Amino acid sequence: MEGVNNGKDGKSQMSLPYQHKLIPRARELRKNATRQENHLWYDFLRSYPVRFQRQKTIGCYITDFYCHAAKLVIELDGSQHFTKEAIEYDRQRSSYLQGCDLKILRFTNYDIDRCFPDICQLIHQEVQQRLSEVTSYD
Repeated sequence: MEGVNNGKDGKSQMSLPYQHKLIPRARELRKNATRQENHLWYDFLRSYPVRFQRQKTIGCYITDFYCHAAKLVIELDGSQHFTKEAIEYDRQRSSYLQGCDLKILRFTNYDIDRCFPDICQLIHQEVQQRLSEVTSYD
């Protein structure tokens, strides 16, 4: 489904395509988030000054975290992402998301466990960079 959303500022914005049937699965994933997803959400993204969403449906995929203002997706990869099949699936998924003009940042669960402050700083820098690029095109 694709639609037009009116933002708080009154400007129309095209929403990203999504499959409505994925919404229950996204809710389930939010309720059963990994320890690392919860850590990133509750200890950084939830209170970040630029809004992020958890388990956002985009096309036929569900992203871990999504920031509309910065056109940024953050993915956390556990061990299940390192099989041959999962690597190919993630490649196709990334290709689709990039085709929606989205930037994808991928981190492993290990990264979150061991380098959390550095990950937060990288996310912040990317958001600021993307926001400056988005506003320079308006």
